[in-house]
Amino acid sequence: MQGEREVVVCRLEHRPGRDDRMTTHVGLTARALGADRLVLPDNATQAEETVADITERFGGPFDVARTDSTKAFVRDFDGTVVHLTMYGERVQDVEADVRRVHGDESVLVVVGSEKVPFDVYEHADYNVGVTNQPHSEVAGLAVFLDRLFDGRELDREWVDPAAVVVPRDTGKRVVDPEDAPADRVGDVENASGDRGDGHDDHDDH
Repeated sequence: MQGEREVVVCRLEHRPGRDDRMTTHVGLTARALGADRLVLPDNATQAEETVADITERFGGPFDVARTDSTKAFVRDFDGTVVHLTMYGERVQDVEADVRRVHGDESVLVVVGSEKVPFDVYEHADYNVGVTNQPHSEVAGLAVFLDRLFDGRELDREWVDPAAVVVPRDTGKRVVDPEDAPADRVGDVENASGDRGDGHDDHDDH
């Protein structure tokens, strides 16, 4: 997230056809809830295109890329590795420690799909469980990111959007950036941060 050390989300495996929707939702959740970058397996082309399209339409900064070896990416990552698994330590028991580490270095959040190899568990600095019960990896990612950022991600501003959603108590309103309230669009010059390194009512659904 802008002004903080980088947070990267890696989708470890992807099964074309079967996982297209879930992998896409992992990416959209990562973007919406404060991550800076998404890394996908090389065969997740549809998810990559969808996430990139959403970022272009609704703003960034957010990067998405594919790699031919997610396991090598995890192994070589320069920072703290968090693997989300129902078998891990309870998120409420480790969140403060992970937040402290994130103040000093980048964090990689690994989201599995098929059976995760044991070496991923061994390589991770933290194996973290959200409730230690079976549920969606998208839900686990959302809860973890919200705990990591302590809710700050809910107030982030989006840079260079093509369309801006204006909150309403009923109905929907999507406007061009120049017609949006000032607090709904971020400043391009301040978007990079420290990463360790009358047009309205568009018919969007």
